Amino acid sequence: MFRDPAEVPADFGPSVVAIGKFDGVHTGHRAVIDRARVDASDGSRVVAVTFDRNPLSVLKPERCPPDVIGPHQKLELLERAGVDATLLLTFDDALASIAAEEFVRSILVDALRARTVLVGRDFRFGAGGAGDPALLERMGAEHGFRVDVVDDVRAVHADRRVSSTWIREALSAGDVTTAARLLGRAPSVWGEVVHGLKRGRDLGYPTANLSQDLEGFVPADGVYAGWLVDVDGARRISYPAAISVGTNPTFDDVHSRQVEAYVLDETGLDLYGHHVEVRFVERVRGMTAFDGIDALLVQMADDVERTRALLR
Repeated sequence: MFRDPAEVPADFGPSVVAIGKFDGVHTGHRAVIDRARVDASDGSRVVAVTFDRNPLSVLKPERCPPDVIGPHQKLELLERAGVDATLLLTFDDALASIAAEEFVRSILVDALRARTVLVGRDFRFGAGGAGDPALLERMGAEHGFRVDVVDDVRAVHADRRVSSTWIREALSAGDVTTAARLLGRAPSVWGEVVHGLKRGRDLGYPTANLSQDLEGFVPADGVYAGWLVDVDGARRISYPAAISVGTNPTFDDVHSRQVEAYVLDETGLDLYGHHVEVRFVERVRGMTAFDGIDALLVQMADDVERTRALLR
């Protein structure tokens, strides 16, 4: 992984480069990467060029949507998708002001020695968004690389373009199954396990509470069946989990949305300080306030059994 073109070794290339925001690294993004892997069958490196944040957060923050995934997730998912390296550029005012032609020369030609550059049809880059696939093709003819414009991937069941916007819509509605189809994997969040109010432990259902600065798009409030993956240590361990998202309305003393996961049948698991990935498989129910602890305990027991059945 490189954070600056200057970090790329002089003998790194030649490369096949896929450029984009890659927010979600969803099935549409992976179609671009798969094409890049085919184009690199001559031994070239497959490189993803992307950004540490949505460019809109700098250019038009009032229009910037929440991210589907964070930088750590993006790097890992790009690696899983089969890239050899990622150039993760810091998108700031300085990068936003670089002319499109300079972007091509300094990054694609000089640093990565690109042989092929893959972009989506609506890709724009450079100061003022002046760069587009046509400019890339003109400069490719001058500098010896070709441009492969990859068409959108459409979902057969809905005849709609797979996009990060659609994924956010599904997650906002709690529809993690549709989001999973579009992503090609279960939607997830990633963060550190921190101390909470320990109310779950008092009720017999100790939970791993994720920090507020977690990465990933948190789905609608409710209870979900899913997995907690401990990503620290020499190997990853996955645990079946009932996951709660919301503000705990029965007690009405939590003032910000929380993600907390109860690992099924585990009462002595100590994950404090660990980084975990919480994967949402299916929604069990929406979030509601209960009339007392007894009613809540009955519902929690049912949530656990439904989660067990769904994951089985």
